[in-house]
Amino acid sequence: MPKKVKKTIHPKEKADQKEEPTNVAIAKEAEAGVAPKSRETRLYHFAVGRRKTSSAVIKLFPQGKGEFIVNEKPLEQYFAEPFLSDLILVPFATIGREKEFDIKAQVSGGGKHSQAEAVRHGIARALVGFDHELRTTLKKSGFLTRDSRAKERKKYGLKRARKAPQFSKR
Repeated sequence: MPKKVKKTIHPKEKADQKEEPTNVAIAKEAEAGVAPKSRETRLYHFAVGRRKTSSAVIKLFPQGKGEFIVNEKPLEQYFAEPFLSDLILVPFATIGREKEFDIKAQVSGGGKHSQAEAVRHGIARALVGFDHELRTTLKKSGFLTRDSRAKERKKYGLKRARKAPQFSKR
């Protein structure tokens, strides 16, 4: 009885085999006259915003009523200080669409202020995903630029990142 020989496939061939069904499916949809999902028909737009050690995962729902949920709580309850909620909503005021979207945000890390800035960054990115024409307006306002400033690491021999122990001459 002959042994069964298992055929090995090169990784590049595997990648070609995986891509083929998706390309065939797209071609069949094009022949059938089915348009691919456009940005406007999506259920929500996803983006991630970051600041210091905080990160915010944003889901932006078009055709909303202006509801804003952060970590399963309303915006005013999670960010109790009014200046933080104002800081978050600035991208909507910039584009002039305050109550057109519902937002769900999942925030972790850092303090409340850096979390608020991470949410603002994520909202701006999600708005660009919704409508690419908003990019110039949001970019000029500085909402799409990630603020990379973070606490500097402590160095050995020092008390903090740069503070040295007191020097005694005698």
